[in-house]
Amino acid sequence: MYQQVKESLGATLEEIRESGLWKSERTIASPQSARIVLAEGGREVINMCANNYLGLSDNEDIVKAASEAMQQWGYGLSSVRFICGKQEIHEQLEVEVSQFLGMEDTILFAACFDANGAVFEPLLTADDAIVSDALNHASIIDGIRLCKAKRYRYANNDLDALEEQLKQARADVGSGRIMIATDGVFSMNGTIAHLGGICDLAEKYEALVMVDDCHATGFMGQTGRGTHEFRDCIDRVDILTGTFGKALGGASGGYVSGRKEIIELLRQRARPYLFSNSLAPAICGGSLKALQILSASTERRDRLWSNTAYFRRRLTEEGFSIPGMDEPHPIVPIMLGDAKVAQAASAKLLDNGVYAIGFFYPVVAQGAARIRTQVSAGHSEADLEEAVQAFVKVRAEVGW
Repeated sequence: MYQQVKESLGATLEEIRESGLWKSERTIASPQSARIVLAEGGREVINMCANNYLGLSDNEDIVKAASEAMQQWGYGLSSVRFICGKQEIHEQLEVEVSQFLGMEDTILFAACFDANGAVFEPLLTADDAIVSDALNHASIIDGIRLCKAKRYRYANNDLDALEEQLKQARADVGSGRIMIATDGVFSMNGTIAHLGGICDLAEKYEALVMVDDCHATGFMGQTGRGTHEFRDCIDRVDILTGTFGKALGGASGGYVSGRKEIIELLRQRARPYLFSNSLAPAICGGSLKALQILSASTERRDRLWSNTAYFRRRLTEEGFSIPGMDEPHPIVPIMLGDAKVAQAASAKLLDNGVYAIGFFYPVVAQGAARIRTQVSAGHSEADLEEAVQAFVKVRAEVGW
């Protein structure tokens, strides 16, 4: 039987290769940092594609805290929390995350993908509705698919379109629950959600607001709380999901923060929580240290914003097409359009000492291929200028 399946799968894989959509993985021989060493050839290159926004992925204090947590609490709990319990370090991290974000309570998950997969099904039934931004992360889309609520989609960050869908949803579900789901920052463009307007509409149509803030937690807003702080909506968001795998140290693990009753219900009903191992103690310890570092100083956030402004300005001066130039986010996409061009440009950039990956369908829409760069507080201005010059050189070689 498998021979027939094998041939079919082989044909699909070849089609992916031929269309220029094949995704390769490179091996690095160093810790994640602003500059990394490639296993192949041992070359050091500038890393422009990590979610290492605050440069904490190789931070010595975080590594030490993670190691100490493992020594004290062990390698893992070998089960789920309602069976084998939790440790004090899990409770401590949930309390610290809640306080940092300005939310009532927090529940930990193995990853934010699991957190987003957990939110919808326990809270919404077939009598309820979800209104979701068209460019929401795949984990939100998959989480919505797991529940039976009616589904509505609005054009990306378009408040008029959102209101039209809310009107329809309220008409369809009557007194049922409605939840608006949005990314805080849309990761392919670095566009920041119009959260104030979203919350206004949520109040008008009596809807809950859920925000996936993975690409904002730790550095957006005056104290780094995230998009809800940046948009002055801290008390207006009901559910906030996020990760420890990006700005907060870069390991793994996620969470849902929000209203106390919502979090309590998730502890009782959320399947990814009830049927997945507890978060490893080392990640808890490292994440707690990351939060302490952020609370003690704005130095890393300040450097990130300075680096972002410099990189965006220099690319614009060199004539590159960057969507959302009025956005301050460190995600900086350089638009290329064609998937094969994006692949060729990425390879040429690596030849010139810059590690930056091409994004193309199905990660982005057909014809919207790009090189997505991400600025880090760990970069120096010299790193960023070297990257700009590499882009200039590769543009001339590849021709876009």
